[in-house]
Amino acid sequence: MAEKFIPDNVLPELQDLTPSVLATSKDNKPYTTFITWLIAKDNSTVRFALSKDSFSTENLKSNPYASIEVFGEGFALSISGNTKLIVDEIEELPFPVSVFELNVEKVVDNLFPGTSVTGKIPFEHTGDTVQAKEFDRIVLEELKK
Repeated sequence: MAEKFIPDNVLPELQDLTPSVLATSKDNKPYTTFITWLIAKDNSTVRFALSKDSFSTENLKSNPYASIEVFGEGFALSISGNTKLIVDEIEELPFPVSVFELNVEKVVDNLFPGTSVTGKIPFEHTGDTVQAKEFDRIVLEELKK
């Protein structure tokens, strides 16, 4: 059954880097991408960051409706709604990253009865971890403003 708000028990799981799948569309051609810069501001607002020149960013400029699939222990939720660009480019980063805000219109639990996700999607930086963690810090600060 679809809801209009992110469940209270899921909000704490969406306050830091959140490995997710973002779905956008342009000309009725769906496109998905893996993202990690995502937080829930509250039960009805999700913020995420994307490369300014990505396919997803271009899609959102022409069709602001998006869905984000988030996974964690005991949940697999599809969160959908209209987005708006709130920061064109995060100044502190050495590469162009934009911030979007999604106004939650529909939340669907996608777990099949009798199944469960047993934890957060494992994710780690494998390159320059010090620099990557600093970039994460900058982006998360921007998302939380």
